[in-house]
Amino acid sequence: MIIDEKDVDLKSILGSIQKGDMHSYVVVLDRFQRPIYLYCYYLLRNQEEAEDATQETFIKALEHIKQFNYTASFSAWLYKIARNHCTDLLKKKNREKKILDLYHMNKHQEQDHKYTDFIYECLDKLSSEERQILLLRILEEYSYDEIAFIMDSKSVNIRKKYERIRKKLIQVKKGVNLYEQSY
Repeated sequence: MIIDEKDVDLKSILGSIQKGDMHSYVVVLDRFQRPIYLYCYYLLRNQEEAEDATQETFIKALEHIKQFNYTASFSAWLYKIARNHCTDLLKKKNREKKILDLYHMNKHQEQDHKYTDFIYECLDKLSSEERQILLLRILEEYSYDEIAFIMDSKSVNIRKKYERIRKKLIQVKKGVNLYEQSY
């Protein structure tokens, strides 16, 4: 089994941080800040909120770093913190209506970005949970086991939901109106 040098470095850096070396946390920020920000941005659809959520994620991770125990990868642990934080934000603000309003406002500003519009249109057809599964699987390339860990679910459930999401998006691509179909 080949061990990635970055993983060995990360493990030793995390060990240093857990022992109180807060200066080493900069390495964690450098390595994971951008992907966590993008994840938060796709969930929240607001740059400022995504920046705040990213900052909160890393603050919470630092506060609870001694509880990290390698039952999952460190990045999966970070994504779980980010997911929980973003979910809390969405619940508090009843973001669904605001997300649609923002989408329509951006759609008018981005007339030249048909592909981007199509992606947002597809994402709007999905529930918050479905978007999270899709983003973690496609963009972040997590395994079903890692997604299950992040989302407090079972791997088999995530796999089934992912297949349903794929079928749903295929129907969107074909132009089937999902809201008029009865199941």
